[in-house]
Amino acid sequence: MAQESDMDRVFKLPSTTFIGGKENALPLREILKRLEQTYCRHIGAEYMFINSLEQCNWIRQRLETPGIMDLTAEQKRLVLARLTRSHGFESFLAKKWSSEKRFGLEGCEMLIPAMKTVIDKSTELGVESIVMGMPHRGRLNVLANVCRKPLHQLFTQFSGLEAADEGSGDVKYHLGTYIERLNRVTNKNIRLAVVANPSHLETVDPMAQGKTRAEQFYRGDGEGKKVMSLLLHGDAAFAGQGVVFETMHLSELPDYTTHGTVHIVANNQIGFTTDPRFSRSSPYCTDVARVVNAPIFHVNADDPESVIHVCNMAAEWRATFHKDVVIDLVCYRRYGHNELDEPMFTQPLMYRKIKETKPVLFKYSEQLLKEGIVTEAEVKDVAEKYDKICEEALDRAKKETHIKYKDWIDSPWSGFFEGKDPLKLNPTGVIEDTLVHIGKRFSSPPPNAADFVIHRGIERILKTRMELVDQRIVDWALGEAMAFGSLLKEGIHVRLSGQDVERGTFSHRHHVLHHQTVDKATYRPLCNLYPDQAPYTVCNSSLSEYGVLGFEVGYSLTNPNALVIWEAQFGDFANTAQCIMDQILSSGQAKWVRQTGITLYLPHGMEGQGPEHSSARLERFLQMSSDDPDYFPPESDDFAIRQLHDINWIVANPTTPANLFHILRRQIALPFRKPLILMTPKSLLRHPEARSSFDEMVDGTEFKRIIPDAGPASENPDGVQKLIFCTGKVYFDVKKAIIGKNLESKIALTRVEQLTPFPFDLIKAECSKYANASVAWCQEEHKNQGAWTYVQPRFETTTSGQKHVAYIGRPVAASTATGSKVQYLKELNAFLEDATSL
Repeated sequence: MAQESDMDRVFKLPSTTFIGGKENALPLREILKRLEQTYCRHIGAEYMFINSLEQCNWIRQRLETPGIMDLTAEQKRLVLARLTRSHGFESFLAKKWSSEKRFGLEGCEMLIPAMKTVIDKSTELGVESIVMGMPHRGRLNVLANVCRKPLHQLFTQFSGLEAADEGSGDVKYHLGTYIERLNRVTNKNIRLAVVANPSHLETVDPMAQGKTRAEQFYRGDGEGKKVMSLLLHGDAAFAGQGVVFETMHLSELPDYTTHGTVHIVANNQIGFTTDPRFSRSSPYCTDVARVVNAPIFHVNADDPESVIHVCNMAAEWRATFHKDVVIDLVCYRRYGHNELDEPMFTQPLMYRKIKETKPVLFKYSEQLLKEGIVTEAEVKDVAEKYDKICEEALDRAKKETHIKYKDWIDSPWSGFFEGKDPLKLNPTGVIEDTLVHIGKRFSSPPPNAADFVIHRGIERILKTRMELVDQRIVDWALGEAMAFGSLLKEGIHVRLSGQDVERGTFSHRHHVLHHQTVDKATYRPLCNLYPDQAPYTVCNSSLSEYGVLGFEVGYSLTNPNALVIWEAQFGDFANTAQCIMDQILSSGQAKWVRQTGITLYLPHGMEGQGPEHSSARLERFLQMSSDDPDYFPPESDDFAIRQLHDINWIVANPTTPANLFHILRRQIALPFRKPLILMTPKSLLRHPEARSSFDEMVDGTEFKRIIPDAGPASENPDGVQKLIFCTGKVYFDVKKAIIGKNLESKIALTRVEQLTPFPFDLIKAECSKYANASVAWCQEEHKNQGAWTYVQPRFETTTSGQKHVAYIGRPVAASTATGSKVQYLKELNAFLEDATSL
């Protein structure tokens, strides 16, 4: 143990420390003093778990080198000015709208200078565009003082005005924005986007990452030097929300990485009203970041200069190593969860202390006054100037008559909507030569087949495909490949992502061929169709639904001229991504005037595989559709596209490869973008009847919203006794049962391929054609599931109540499917008997 006499002994410093600066030996007293300065004040650094000596030394050097944290007088004045604006904005809102929720930053005002420092340093290091995701705490202040969104636009959100454009709008602290401006510190242009986010606090994380990745892709920024993401989190949500972990685990995956994200946790040491002792099991709220070896810098938000140093370090770390880094901004929350809340109910001791705590602006002003950096007059002048700016913006806001939600779009698609007829659909058929070329390339082994050993099973699959192409027929995999290939030929980027998408869950796709004797050697036929084609990305994701679907939605927001598809392994698995569907896809355009053309593949259908492998919950998507069951739109030539224009999303259950081909191409051919929810098949992937001729895909053909009966029943409609409508795979089961009983001339069977928007006009024509027939809806799902509750009132509207529509299918059930094969067949036979009885 060191004695007092040892304190002045000089010790040689080891190479593992940088506390000596240029000196390599120091007295023990000085060594201890310098170590305490570094590690026992306002910064706590977690980095020793990182298994790279280079990275650990990089951090040590920036923490331990003497004087490295010192700021110049000019830098200190800049921090004070930024802190004044951050504090002044919250004070102004509190003064003008005292009874409004705004989720203010009081207690964490240093967040604004912190973010601006990360942005300044990153811009200096070459970044040109920053995508930000954040919850609602401090969002308005970030929009005002980081993005420099015009203040009058912010203040109109408090005025209770109606919207001037489409959309139901959202509360002000959920909205996004997009700004291009000059960064005055670096004198470089910077683009800032804040992604809109619902109250599901961390939902925005994967979306911001997907948006960042897409922007990097379109800019050719393969190393993430020009585009980066900056994610803000609350402490309780960072620890508590599983999507944070899912997003973290995308950070190093080749097709999902954004080459490093700066995370800032506004750690006010409390969640909603839950004490940290009851809201997490780990010592720190940031411990989830340790799984990806991200350094974590805990810093006291009441020490502005330490915060600035940590932020500069974080930005440099990201630019140097292109890995994630976390800043844990340890602060407090001056008021309750929102401004109308009483925090003393649940945290009386904490809030007694908070009441006695001076705001950081006052503490820092006093420090700089003592140091002689600023005068009292300067401090007062900066505050008054900002208050005057706010007052002038409020006066301007009072003259506004409507809220313009188009001011709040986080990634505007410049030029996409301009000059287009919003009701003109471009053709989706393509010439036969194109289909043949794509089909042959897709069905061929790699060009260097002699050197590239493919699996024998793949050889057989390719041979079968080539035979189909020669016969001018496509199965499901070929129909999909031709949709992708023809879009790639037209310069449209296609991205397919999800679990097992490269091979296909049901081993039908095989878009990536693997060399059987050489590791990592692969061949992607769809990347080798044309010399000047658009890029095709097909990538197996991590075993995540919520995070990966969020990522792909973010990706789709960046550029409308791309087909972005997420495929669930089974449609049932999409349950864990329901938040994205509810909060972003079904309502995103209404809330945020934010369109996306993302497509969801959800394998759906009863094959006796039991619950969790049968139902994509078709009923949920239909229930969230915004078409009115009681309203039959006026019939006109543009009926179909007008419906698509007015709906919130499209839900379809195609049964032919040609219809899949057209509906995928239609996603790009539309003059607007809507999410497409596709119930995709399992057993139909190889069903001999689920095939299409090239004739259904060539020029002049299009997507069929319904496929009418084309058999004997259609030739003598007056003699038909029963008209059955159905959707999806059950068509083939019912058709087989009808043929088995020789009832083809008595029962007409029509497939509804697009469920929403509902094809009122075509259903009406079918009912009129078979005027003498009774009408029924047949489905394989249980009565309280599937499409029945959606279609029933719409049939009523279509037939003006003149026709009773009977239900054929399974009875109600709590589970989506039985796990017993015997029970499954019993149920199937029962409703097929019902379908074929006259």
